[in-house]
Amino acid sequence: MNSFALADCSTVEAALSQLKDGAVVKAGGVDLLDRMKNGTDTPARLVNIRNIAALRGIHPTDQGLTIGALTTLAEVADDPTIRSQYTLLADACGHAATPHIRNMATLGGNLLQQLQCWYYRSADFQCLRKGKDICFAFSGLNQYHAIMDYGGCPSVAPSSGAVALLALDASVELTSAARGKRTVAIKDFYVQPDANPHRFHVMADDELLTAIHIPKLAPGTRSAYQKYGEKESHDWAIADAGILLEMDGNICRRAVVAMGAASPVVRRSHEAEAVLTGKPITPETARAAGKASMTNAMPLSMNGYKVQLFPVAIYRTVLLAAGQMDRDPSAAG
Repeated sequence: MNSFALADCSTVEAALSQLKDGAVVKAGGVDLLDRMKNGTDTPARLVNIRNIAALRGIHPTDQGLTIGALTTLAEVADDPTIRSQYTLLADACGHAATPHIRNMATLGGNLLQQLQCWYYRSADFQCLRKGKDICFAFSGLNQYHAIMDYGGCPSVAPSSGAVALLALDASVELTSAARGKRTVAIKDFYVQPDANPHRFHVMADDELLTAIHIPKLAPGTRSAYQKYGEKESHDWAIADAGILLEMDGNICRRAVVAMGAASPVVRRSHEAEAVLTGKPITPETARAAGKASMTNAMPLSMNGYKVQLFPVAIYRTVLLAAGQMDRDPSAAG
């Protein structure tokens, strides 16, 4: 690991004043320290925002819910309001990583973590994401990579929190000393690699992610999240699904099917949503939605299993959200 200076900040203003000359923000530091140890990131200065109290907390509002970016995954998962009303977010945060990491890692950091592609994470490979013109995953080890929408880079979206927040139509608050605050919807926050392979999100170098805003849910909303990994506990997702159902009696008035580990950014399956909308939730409609989610899937040489796994994940998570199935004991976490 390279030597670096540390700026320890206790206010947002102080942190923003340090965001210059290539400084990198550290919150929980879980993902950042991994990248520094791997040699992927070599910042000359870290801006520690861990002690900014104003960036923590879960606050119900007239419009829904605001969560401070430094609120830990454990705090989100354990919050009674989130667990009862925004169940898929509690499940996504509560089944990420290990209990120890959930007590360190923040929701903002979970949204900002970089891809888990082992070629990108290794200092030995200079790939498309690092300014070169090659992706090693296409002809190399690609069993954990994308099966949809990948273009020139089949890395996958790593954030479980983003899957849930996409389903909830959430947005993030970005703050800059020069321009003040702006709000960006989660659906617009991440950058497809074909649009710009060198950026993962639209946040500028002089901005902090300061809060997450979740709109109030419609009456009759039910939701669930499940992830699947090679191991049943504490594993990275190889397929995960966030499901939101707005129910009118036994009819689904509106459905959202969000997917992680399928493409370079978290995505909605509008094909699966169309299968569920306007119909009762039954094992048959849930299975049809899972099948529809794989429309236009293009697996690589070693990850064809995902084309079979995602329909199962969506089928089971739809029924879990509808209260017709218990949580899958084989799901990871």
